[in-house]
Amino acid sequence: MTTIPQPAPVHTRLRLVAVATVAVVLVSACGSSSSGSGSKTSPSSAPTTTTVPGPTAEQVALVAARPFTLNVPPGLSAQKPAPLLVLLHGYGATGAIQDAYLRFRAATDARKMLYAYADGTPNARGSRYWNATDACCDPENRIDDSAYVSAIIADVEAQHAVDPKRVYLVGHSNGGFLSYRLACDRSDKIAAIASIAGATWTDTSKCKPEQGVSILQIHGTNDQTIKYDGGTTGFATYPSALTTVETWAEYNECAPAADTSPPAPKAIQENLPPATVTRYSKNCRDGSVVELWTQPQGVHIPPFSATFPEQVVNFLLDHPKR
Repeated sequence: MTTIPQPAPVHTRLRLVAVATVAVVLVSACGSSSSGSGSKTSPSSAPTTTTVPGPTAEQVALVAARPFTLNVPPGLSAQKPAPLLVLLHGYGATGAIQDAYLRFRAATDARKMLYAYADGTPNARGSRYWNATDACCDPENRIDDSAYVSAIIADVEAQHAVDPKRVYLVGHSNGGFLSYRLACDRSDKIAAIASIAGATWTDTSKCKPEQGVSILQIHGTNDQTIKYDGGTTGFATYPSALTTVETWAEYNECAPAADTSPPAPKAIQENLPPATVTRYSKNCRDGSVVELWTQPQGVHIPPFSATFPEQVVNFLLDHPKR
């Protein structure tokens, strides 16, 4: 795999394009942004020396067909295992546009995290999507994106020293739905996820995590695309933000009542009150936690604060696998 050691200057321009574009693209179900471009990686030809098994032939084929972008932070030690963050874009977006909008590059560089993003599959209208839950966005269940994201992780592990206890996902909208699917399917691999305006399976029989996975759900109360109180995407219904975290508190075997002393509100959005925090942390298996950051008046594609990426990264890194 050919990695990208430094972010290309084009991403500064893409950030400006993304903010202007996402408001147009994300008027349909599961929304996120628009289209864009970025440097792509190619699959590994052979795994390097590592304690982690190399990618399977199927995983190599998946990455060969759908290359992804990997940012390697400056000064990364080849000997010290690094955390890995995979970003999953929303419906109609691309990995590059989502990267430009959410701006995780500086935060991951500062914390010496490997950082990857990729593109979903274009549908008949040319809008890229992920096959996540039944609510979004592949009703015919044609693409196995759970296997594809797992292949990305395996490919990065084959080329870099990845800390197996610190593999994380962040997803927006349709990507948030997919992050929940991966938490269900690969609880052995994923330490924590952050879902921005996503939701978990409505049908709880679809999710049987074998290990605890820490969950961060971030949702605005005025989101008209993926509604805070739940709704339908046109494919199927999805649960509310609160039901999503309550469901994951149950999966993680946490005490049924939310913590009476949650963390302080989070200043995550410009010109709005801080987001309140609902937290489940008592008796959760494998040291996992479940949090909901509720943004009053928040919309689907908000202007996040300058410290938002760092706050999300800090949550993830604070919750490795045991």
